Amino acid sequence: MSTPATPQDSFFAQLSEMCGKAFEGRIVSPAVSADASFAGKKLVMHVRECSSETLRIPFHVGEDRSRTWVMTRIANGLRLKHDHRHEDGSPSEQTQYGGDTVDPGSSNRQQFPADAFSKEMFVRGNIPQSATNVWAMEVWQKRLFAYELRRPGRHFRVEFDLARPIPTPPPPWGAGRPR
Repeated sequence: MSTPATPQDSFFAQLSEMCGKAFEGRIVSPAVSADASFAGKKLVMHVRECSSETLRIPFHVGEDRSRTWVMTRIANGLRLKHDHRHEDGSPSEQTQYGGDTVDPGSSNRQQFPADAFSKEMFVRGNIPQSATNVWAMEVWQKRLFAYELRRPGRHFRVEFDLARPIPTPPPPWGAGRPR
């Protein structure tokens, strides 16, 4: 097996190795009212769809299967988008936000500042504070996967135990529909 060429390649490869597996997580950031909808609910990530260019990772919050993280290789790094769907599979009004890496990061951590599309969507949606969002993902092979959101005055982080795969959850809302 050849060594990945960049930190992004290595990061993507580590995520790809989890294809088909699901893991339970927990919020590790300080509790704030913005996270109330997550309180007391089972948090599950499932590396569900994998190709050499794209990984689709549903993130279930209790019975809510509306969220999927979409990681895509781009010419100069990686792109993270958030695909949000209603229960009938139709896209949410607040969907496809995210950003691209702006530096090599590391084989264990990649950061994604909000892109122009996301900033405009957040301002239009009357949540301008989200225009400064920076999302991050970490993967520490066979131990930990983390998803994080930061902006001034806001920090959200959920960690998943990779040492304990769980049974595959139901598909996310909208699975099988055009994207």
